[in-house]
Amino acid sequence: MAFRELRIGHAWNVRGDPRNASFIADAGRRLGPLPIAPLTSARSDDHVALWLGPRSWLFVTGASAPRRDFDTMRLAVNAAGGALFDVSASYVGWSVAGAGAARVLNRECPLDLSPRAFPAGHCAQSVLGHINALIYRPREAPVFVVMVARSLAADAWHAVTTAASAEGYDEAEAVEFPSA
Repeated sequence: MAFRELRIGHAWNVRGDPRNASFIADAGRRLGPLPIAPLTSARSDDHVALWLGPRSWLFVTGASAPRRDFDTMRLAVNAAGGALFDVSASYVGWSVAGAGAARVLNRECPLDLSPRAFPAGHCAQSVLGHINALIYRPREAPVFVVMVARSLAADAWHAVTTAASAEGYDEAEAVEFPSA
């Protein structure tokens, strides 16, 4: 089992009405497609958009992704009937990878993380111990991304490493988000 810190460049909360075709089209042109189906994601080479709720998404890039002008994006999303908030400083993330990754996370998280219930591309907000967390499965391999509020990072890290202590784990070199 390997844990890796994920280097995050941008983390932007996108808000809007998915029934508003012009909002979805304009946001898609500027940010990339937004997933409309619950608990899903839309991914490209340098970013991922995670479904947070019926009118909310988290747009995340890696630290080395091309810089995007937040003010320009915010004005464009607002003009299309949505809203954009920079929450980049609010999140930290790790990948948890290996054959026992789902089992380790399930010691602290009530979600069914089996491939049948939580296939590649799925994301969901839940708890990790007593901490709110966003869990994302980027691909079919047994890899999960865990994102938590920066202020609770030490508690989340302790919960995950304690859950993994019986199985053993390595702390691998940090990688870019979303290449977990």
